[in-house]
Amino acid sequence: MVRRSLLYTPGDDREMLEKAVRTDADAVIFDLEDAVAPDEKGAARRTVLETLDALDDPTPAVSVRVNPYERSGRDDVAAVVGEASSPPEFVVLPKAEGADDVATLRDHLADLGAEGVGIVPLIETAAGVQAADEIAAAAGVTAIAYGDQDFTADIGATVTAEKTESLYARQRVVVAAGAAGVDAVDTVYTDIADAEGLREQVETVVEFGFDGKLAIHPDQVPVINEAFTPDSDEIEWAERVIDGERAADEAGDGVFTVGGQMIDPPLVERARTILGRARAAGKR
Repeated sequence: MVRRSLLYTPGDDREMLEKAVRTDADAVIFDLEDAVAPDEKGAARRTVLETLDALDDPTPAVSVRVNPYERSGRDDVAAVVGEASSPPEFVVLPKAEGADDVATLRDHLADLGAEGVGIVPLIETAAGVQAADEIAAAAGVTAIAYGDQDFTADIGATVTAEKTESLYARQRVVVAAGAAGVDAVDTVYTDIADAEGLREQVETVVEFGFDGKLAIHPDQVPVINEAFTPDSDEIEWAERVIDGERAADEAGDGVFTVGGQMIDPPLVERARTILGRARAAGKR
């Protein structure tokens, strides 16, 4: 699946959950962790379960962010996966700090007969960043996501407008995801009213190599989708590259040129990524 935009929605608000699945987000995340007060966790779990079972073939992929397993994460999964007639497509696991955290969730899903439910660990601590490679490569993981607010708090960083304090962590997440062959998803942008600031940040993380970005409000979804959607010039270039590769294969040539540019396998892979994003956006 394509994950340009992943929209968080509070798990204790049925109306907001139902509105979220009618947005253009590629995925929605019913949130049982940070968006829900401690005393409301049980009620939110029931609300998410009821909403999941009432959904009628939603367009976005539907997922649930559970609480850490040392808190109420096991109960969350038992309810929203084990008791659901329509379980989520994937589970977002907060504060993952090693492959063992992923294995705990994976084993629980297997016990519930839900091996097909994917796992998206959130890397949002110093230990998580250090273990990004093993987390991304763990069985069952389909993407990894970076959580900036918890990470910068964990290391005591001074948060800047330029986000230089997050550069290393973001690059570690992208590299780990690339090595494991899974998607990399960037952190939320917390200023909902600042669409231009969001646009600038998304354009930056696209350049880094991220595949998508977390959102906290429906108004952020179009900005994120647009930034991760190739424009017509990029699509035209990618189509020429794929056509050139086909012709080169037929001629037995290893490399070829497009518009005077030598094309090798990494650029062919880049072209495929562009066309995949274009298809997801309905532009091809």
